[in-house]
Amino acid sequence: MSTAAPFVSPAMAIEKDWIDYNGHLNMAYYNVLFDRCSDEAFEIMGMGPDYAKQRRLTIYTAEVHVCYIRELHLDHKVYVSFQLLDHDDKRLRAYQEIRHVDGWLAATSESLSLHVDMSGPKVAPFPADVLAKVEVMRAAHAALPMPERAGRSIGIRRKAPEPQSDRR
Repeated sequence: MSTAAPFVSPAMAIEKDWIDYNGHLNMAYYNVLFDRCSDEAFEIMGMGPDYAKQRRLTIYTAEVHVCYIRELHLDHKVYVSFQLLDHDDKRLRAYQEIRHVDGWLAATSESLSLHVDMSGPKVAPFPADVLAKVEVMRAAHAALPMPERAGRSIGIRRKAPEPQSDRR
């Protein structure tokens, strides 16, 4: 099995119902675009809808960090990428970008996903056949540079107070 590095979705259109009262894509629908791309990447790794239905195993999202860079509008089409940054026997760390078809960056997302046995539900190790596919994707993506925006944290940067002068 070979895999694209990174995986890139087919072009996706912005839907009319996704536009908010400010005239641009509502923040929630950036996540819909990221999720649709993730679903395609998970399918490549053997974890699509049939996997959940037949094997009662699936992927849950544990944490997501989204950065909104540039507004998207109704007439825009986008590509969404998926780069598998890391994994262990139960978790996946991924980085995604939404890019306008003209190439400019609209948003980024970094996520931590858990492999779940739906009978619990409880976090469970990947079966060997799925882990092998995860490792193929990780190996292909390991050649990519670590994205500059990966690993960001949320905080308010404060300027250091200026020293007070003793003027009279």
